[in-house]
Amino acid sequence: MNFSHILFDLDGTLTDPKIGITKSVQYALAKFGIIEDNLDRLEPFIGPPLAHSFQEFYGFSEADAWQAVQYYREYFADTGIFENELYSGIPELLSMLTQRQAILIVATSKPFVFAEKILKHFKLDHFFHAVVGSNLDGTLSDKSEIIRHIIEKENLNTASTVMIGDRKHDIIGAHNNGISSIGVLYGYGSTAELEAIKPTYCVHTVQELYEAFASGEEEAG
Repeated sequence: MNFSHILFDLDGTLTDPKIGITKSVQYALAKFGIIEDNLDRLEPFIGPPLAHSFQEFYGFSEADAWQAVQYYREYFADTGIFENELYSGIPELLSMLTQRQAILIVATSKPFVFAEKILKHFKLDHFFHAVVGSNLDGTLSDKSEIIRHIIEKENLNTASTVMIGDRKHDIIGAHNNGISSIGVLYGYGSTAELEAIKPTYCVHTVQELYEAFASGEEEAG
């Protein structure tokens, strides 16, 4: 896996945001009179664009879904954003890749303003050449669109670019833009979800991801 440009999803790939995201969704649902006490049931909200998830999982109309996103942000902006944990081994992985001259870019459906704050909180921001997220008005939230935007803006060679993510949307986005993909199974996409969409590579742990890049670079050298 000798890639010059590496795109990383954020939630479920660099950090484990379960508590913050699910509590924010729980808060938003309660505003509509929907009480969900089991946060595990809200895990499917981790990764995809929020408005789509409110429509898909709770049958919200487009207008109600957008209102739910606003409620979600009431909780997330000050509290949920920091109910988050860094996956063990991520700083070491990013350090190794940057030392080997790879260009790292965050490609997330999370709004840019939140993604940037999270990366700074975990002291990861200096590893990344760019951070591309959605806009607060909901535009640029589709992963295929985000990846296409990055490829065009950075004038990337698709043959030497890879997308790393834990959900099918990351892999579909890579497929739709003609780049390689790595599905990570330590996040929130199931084995069945990722295998069905056929990523170029699949890894189970951050350590396995580290070793795959390290061995790839050694073989290339």
